Formats: sequence, structure tokens, C-alpha cells
Amino acid sequence: MTAPRPQRVVVRRDAGNWALQGALDRRGLGPVAGVDEAGRGACAGPLVVASCVLRPGDAKRLEGLTDSKLLTERARERMYDLILDRAVDYAVMVIPPAEVDLFGVHAANIEGMRRAIATMSTHPGYVLIDGFRVAGLTAPSVPVVKGDRAAACVAAASVLAKVTRDRIMVRLHEELPDYRFDVHKGYCTAEHTHALRVHGPTVEHRWSFANVTAAAMLHGLRPPRRVVRSVSAVGVVQNGRPVQDSDQPAPAS
Repeated sequence: MTAPRPQRVVVRRDAGNWALQGALDRRGLGPVAGVDEAGRGACAGPLVVASCVLRPGDAKRLEGLTDSKLLTERARERMYDLILDRAVDYAVMVIPPAEVDLFGVHAANIEGMRRAIATMSTHPGYVLIDGFRVAGLTAPSVPVVKGDRAAACVAAASVLAKVTRDRIMVRLHEELPDYRFDVHKGYCTAEHTHALRVHGPTVEHRWSFANVTAAAMLHGLRPPRRVVRSVSAVGVVQNGRPVQDSDQPAPAS
């Protein structure tokens, strides 16, 4: 006999970013975990993926929680501490540039999301993902358009991922001050592009990105590790020509 499907979850658009999690919890589909990443579009530094399960009644305690990109640095740091204090469970995965180069941005991101969910001691009843489907999770999941703004647990994951990554990039600046990672956090700004051309890329750069490869050629440098393919702002570069691919970088997060 086929098990009955759970009731359809209907959420009003004006109900706030705790409504979707609340609707799932009320139908017995919790705990609800949110997953998001930071650094997908950067050409240097790690990709950081986080998962987070929030307490259903913490909306007031976490007032102001939203997409990490919409918060000031001070607000993110404050929210980061609140999330660590109040979350039921969370996990943060740091995926180094070498792994991004080997598997591609999208594949590394997907694997990071799987690891983040599997690492938590709390097994979620449902997973909300920012933007796209992820196969191979240990719980049912659904992609949420602009999930870091629509679902509080995804927003919490985005804050954990971004603050963790920003701190890593500040530490990298202390080791490699010529690149000013503390300012642009490894994204392809004009300042970063200039530094790449002047100094060439480092092991902390993603050699699978076409702009990094181009800077390396100026200095006669070869990749320090295996690189599967190159990525540009418009997609994967094959035989010197860009083609569309699911691994193309998303806008800076």
C-alpha cells in the first residue's frame, strides 16, 4: 500500500522568511535545514558551504535575519554570533581552491552541500536549498528561489558561510598582502585583476578560472595542480572559446 503524501504546503508571499519553515514544521516535516554557499563566483579562496537548523520559535530573537549580502559587515558578525548561540545544529564545509579546480565550481558546491547536511548531528526532515536542486541528500529537499531571502534557515546558512569565508580571506591577506584579499575577498574586481596581472596567481587562486589562467600565462606560470577545465564569467572555456555550462560562476555572494 502506498503511503499517503503529506498535505500540500501553501505559504503566503507576505508572510515573512519564517513562514516556509513554519509550514513544514506544522506538517511534521521538520526539523528543517537550510543550505547555502559563499564564494561561488570568486576566482581566489575557498568555496564555503553551510547548513543550519533553527528553532521554530526564534523569529524575534533572530530579528533582521536575511540574505547575508543585504547585511552590513557589523550586522553579519552580530547575526553570526546569534545563530551560533541559538541554532539547533549547523555545519560549515570549507572547500579549498584545489578541489574547486579538480571538480568544477558547481560539482564542488553540490558535494559541499551533501557534506554539510551529512555532518550535522541533527538529521533534518526537510532541506531547503538556495536556488537549485541537489541530488543525493539524506532527506527530502526543495530548491527555493532566492532562498536566502525567502527562508530564515537558508539565510542563516548564508550568514555562516559568508562570515566564515570573509574571515578566511582576511587571514589570507596577512599572508599575501599584495592581492588585498581583505578588501575584495577574492572576487574579480578591478583591483584584484590588476594584482593578478602584476604579481601572477598564487596557490590560493582558482586556476580553473580563465582570468587566472590568462594572468599565469603573462608570467609563464603553469598550474600547480590538476585542473579539469577553465571557467570564465560566461561559462566554461574549451579550446579557447567560452561555452555554456552549469559550472559557470554565479554573481558574487
